[in-house]
Amino acid sequence: AYLDESLAAGETVVARFDLHWTAKWRLIVFLLLAIPTLGIALLAALYEWLRLRAIEQGVTNRRVVRKTGIVSRETAELRLASIETIDLHQSVWGRMLGYGDVVLTGRGESSMIFSRIDAPLDAKRAIEGAYAANVEDARGK
Repeated sequence: AYLDESLAAGETVVARFDLHWTAKWRLIVFLLLAIPTLGIALLAALYEWLRLRAIEQGVTNRRVVRKTGIVSRETAELRLASIETIDLHQSVWGRMLGYGDVVLTGRGESSMIFSRIDAPLDAKRAIEGAYAANVEDARGK
C-alpha cells in the first residue's frame, strides 16, 4: 500500500478512510449489465474495480494523504501543520446511509477532498486528533 510505503522515519498511520458502498454504484451497474451481455460491460466493471481498489486515503501522525491511479499514480498530501479548516459535507441521503465528504483547507489555496467516504464524522475526528497531537508535539520540541 502506498500509505505504508511512503512513511518517513517515525511516521505512523493513524487512520485509513474507506469509500462508502454508494461510491461503487458504477461498478454495480457495470456488473449488472455484464450478466446478460458480457463483453464491454465486463471490461468496464473490471476497470472500475481496479480504479476503486487503487484509491488510498488516510492520515498519519504528520500528514493527510489521498492516492489515486491504477498504473500511473497521483497523490495529494497535506501536512497536518498546514491545515486551517476541516469541513464535513453530508446530504440527507449521506446522513441516512452514513457517507459524506471531508474537505480540508490548508494555507494558501491548498485543499483536499475525501469524497463519499464511509463514516465521515469518524474520519474528521481522526484528522482532528492527529492535528491536535501534531500541534502538541511541535510545542513540546
